[in-house]
Amino acid sequence: MVSSPDHAPMPDATAGPDAPRTPHVVVVGGGIAGLAAADRLLSAGARVTLLEATDLLGGKLRAGEIEGAPVDLGAESMLARRPEAVALARSVGLGERLQPPATTSASVWSRGGLHAMPKGHVMGVPADASALAGLLSAEGVARIDGERDLRPVSVGDDVSIGEYVAERLGHEVVDRLVEPLLGGVYAGDAYRISMRAAVPQLFEALRTHDSLLDAVRAVQAKAAENPRTDAVFAGIDGGVGRLPGAVADAVRARGGDIRTQTPVLALTRTAAGWAVRTEREIVAADGVVLANPAWSAAALLAHESPAASTGLAEIEYASMALVTMAFRRAALTDLPGLPDGSGFLVPPVDGRTIKAATFSTRKWGWVDRSAPDLFVLRTSIGRYGEEERLQHEDAELVGASLRDLGAATGLAARPVATEVTRWIGGLPQYPVGHPARVARIREAVAELPALRVCGAPYDGVGIPACIASARRAADEIMATPTLARGTHRDAGE
Repeated sequence: MVSSPDHAPMPDATAGPDAPRTPHVVVVGGGIAGLAAADRLLSAGARVTLLEATDLLGGKLRAGEIEGAPVDLGAESMLARRPEAVALARSVGLGERLQPPATTSASVWSRGGLHAMPKGHVMGVPADASALAGLLSAEGVARIDGERDLRPVSVGDDVSIGEYVAERLGHEVVDRLVEPLLGGVYAGDAYRISMRAAVPQLFEALRTHDSLLDAVRAVQAKAAENPRTDAVFAGIDGGVGRLPGAVADAVRARGGDIRTQTPVLALTRTAAGWAVRTEREIVAADGVVLANPAWSAAALLAHESPAASTGLAEIEYASMALVTMAFRRAALTDLPGLPDGSGFLVPPVDGRTIKAATFSTRKWGWVDRSAPDLFVLRTSIGRYGEEERLQHEDAELVGASLRDLGAATGLAARPVATEVTRWIGGLPQYPVGHPARVARIREAVAELPALRVCGAPYDGVGIPACIASARRAADEIMATPTLARGTHRDAGE
């Protein structure tokens, strides 16, 4: 039985008896993908109920403060050269707050020294060895120069980016460049990560080039055909963690119903659509968008689509922690070891605890302006398979960060405030075969009426990719014949 008739599919109260009714779509998950899906569905004329299990919206986007300075306690920037995230921010009134980083230069802390991040690479894969002396050994540099003499190796349907690059250019390139860059995005292991999923443009170039160096140059040449002067990345004044709240406000203003602390316990097909069971009620829906983690979606689809559930359950996650610290700026004035730029990456092969340090005060103008007497930075800890490390107490993670920062830069000052944010099971992994797995999941899900999946487990973990997958899911739901016939579209659509 469906309780609370207010949430059953119902006709438009202002229309006549023969008028098409407004379809009701339930979105499960209140991260940025779920919120974006709700926004898109409302624009398409649906009535929307969004159900979020926790008491917070935004998923891995979370705004916070430290000593009065606004900071992000999750993702801190978004790719601006993809349109989805920037467009969503503008549509919910944050356009004037969009800002590029004040600096984009960074370093690599390796072999006991800080090296400027080399230019002219594709996710750490270089086009030549000219800028790698010092970061790589002389033998490592020489190995790159001989790559074109190697026999061609096909990438096939997919290949590990770490294994392929190591075979062509040597392990040093992977360990000192590719690994720290990919670790910052996926918190994963480069020797497991799918090239097709993580660096698709390089994967496609290798289909027509026998040399990896030539493939990198082809990717760079293609980008040079349409040179751009706009920023690659963008943030939001006050932090990108402001975006979920702004989208939620826009959804509510247009009639969307958002409920936090409402975990979905079961999902069942009915003659009229779907029954979505929570702890308090069963919500009837014409369509459902699952924007929750893969393991949660797997549980909900176990009965209705065992094939999709099995594929979703195979998606693994990595955990990580962010340690945000505020220092008195005066205590850092005589610190010659602090490198210029936005921070530094740390190759895991060096055995350090932190995998990156971001100098938030230098990177984001609003942090600098809001706390002129402070220097705010954050470190990240944790990669795939390192969950045990994150079980340590906050003070231990802060202490480990300070020891690594001291070894890298000479930092000896003590922070005046710290904040540790753990993201347990926060980042889905994209191992070899991930695109094929996602295709199988979507094929199985497509057999269900008016149900789709979206979010970080599928087509990319970045904010624009999550929003794009949400829009795709919403559009496909609304294109379902039974829903499309009964939709009142917004005048501007």
